[in-house]
Amino acid sequence: MDATLGTNVFDGVKVVELAQWVFVPVAGALLSDWGADVIKVESPTAGDPYRGLVEQGVTTGTERVNYSIELANRGKRSIGLDLKNPEGREIFYKLVGDADVFLTNFRASALGRLGLGVDELRKHNPQLIYARGHGFGVRGPDKDVPAYDNTAFWSRGGMAHVLTPEDMDYPLSPRGAFGDRQAAMNLAFGVSGALFRRERTGEPSVVDVSLLSSAMWTLGSDMLGALQGQEPRARSSRGQSPNPLGNVFRTQDGRHITLALLQPDRYWAQLCEVLNKPELLDDRRFATLASRAENRVDCLKTLDEIFAGRTYADWVSRFSTSDMPWAPVQSVEEVLTDPQVIANGYLSTVASEDGADLTFPNGPVQFDEVPPVLRRAPEHGAHTENILLELGFDWGEISEMKDHRAIM
Repeated sequence: MDATLGTNVFDGVKVVELAQWVFVPVAGALLSDWGADVIKVESPTAGDPYRGLVEQGVTTGTERVNYSIELANRGKRSIGLDLKNPEGREIFYKLVGDADVFLTNFRASALGRLGLGVDELRKHNPQLIYARGHGFGVRGPDKDVPAYDNTAFWSRGGMAHVLTPEDMDYPLSPRGAFGDRQAAMNLAFGVSGALFRRERTGEPSVVDVSLLSSAMWTLGSDMLGALQGQEPRARSSRGQSPNPLGNVFRTQDGRHITLALLQPDRYWAQLCEVLNKPELLDDRRFATLASRAENRVDCLKTLDEIFAGRTYADWVSRFSTSDMPWAPVQSVEEVLTDPQVIANGYLSTVASEDGADLTFPNGPVQFDEVPPVLRRAPEHGAHTENILLELGFDWGEISEMKDHRAIM
């Protein structure tokens, strides 16, 4: 199958991105993966502050490659443009004049000061889809409060409360950009829907996604329980469920195996076979869903003892021949070499300038059964001159813009 099929879904779609850090830039990277021409607008002097992670010593590996900026900005073009400069702002208006999507996570107050609100940009392009990523939403008292994923998604959205064990003095800290990447997929989905709607009806949309709303969606089951007035269950629920076959079990060598036998009667005989314990089939305490629930403490204790009798590798080998929903609890390093990850192309490599391969995870969406072809993230302002030439400016005008410090 043609490897380019998975990257041409949005061929011909022009996206102008005015965004920093992770949440909204990752949404732009996903649209770029799917074929859109994403133009990242950055300050001519500092650029996206996420680029500064290398200077802060936040790198991966031994090379001074900013893998974080690569992951969030792959495949884009970068223009250095001073939006506080009237001349720079006029260039921006021309840039969005034929764009399909404007993508931003700047706060409403900043966009208003710069003359980049919805109404202003729609004067220059009535068909423009205006897509915003927020911390806490477009309305309400905190609509303009600055936010990151560890504040709006992790802390305020309930994630830290749900995932922190009750015996800890402080909430767990999130993994890097944990909520940003989930919210980014939501925003890319919203932009995709807006493009589809405009194609069908001719009507452009304003698309809004917040980190807070993304957390609530992720915790949908907990939110439903709270809406029904249910008391929150203990955050460590092992042994409390009436179904002991939906649990995590520790192996002889301290590793873990997860079972998700949500149809326990269907899988009980097969589980006994994999465990090499056929005698359990004759144990009336564990014969049915009802009896296992009634004797769940004894059932779980029995299973714990069985799993503790073999190594992780032994159990992986035994379960790999079964037809049950189960999984080994893997480290991140093991995920990278998982045969399923390799077979499905969930990792891709991009050649760096010195010829070395940089490996990155792909976005989770594939089209036509092929992963996207990844491209490097742009250097700060790398495409400024080419983009201006495309907009119709000549070299003399570009030179004057540089003299006026409207561009880099």
